[in-house]
Amino acid sequence: MRIVQTYSHLNGLEFLIVHHNELLDEIKSAISTIDAELHRTKISKEKKFKGKKLYSPVDLNKSFKAILKKSNWEESRVSYWVTESADLNRSTVHMRPHDQKLKIES
Repeated sequence: MRIVQTYSHLNGLEFLIVHHNELLDEIKSAISTIDAELHRTKISKEKKFKGKKLYSPVDLNKSFKAILKKSNWEESRVSYWVTESADLNRSTVHMRPHDQKLKIES
């Protein structure tokens, strides 16, 4: 695969470029090793494309996970509530999700 477009959620790409460029290199390397054509396994059910083979996000994600796992990558998730107030977000981000919700709702 190759990168043709990027979307930097919460400036994550810029953060990687500035602070963890070596991790970005690992990500790019993982992407380049994927043969996307092997992942055209999803059969479209849409009226316009019925029967057409599409890229399977599930299969692609499995391949990425397998490749990144070889480099000792692990999945990490953080659950949090957000609001339009950046100050409130910053003050609640380290709370448990239930407590965040209560503070934001109040």
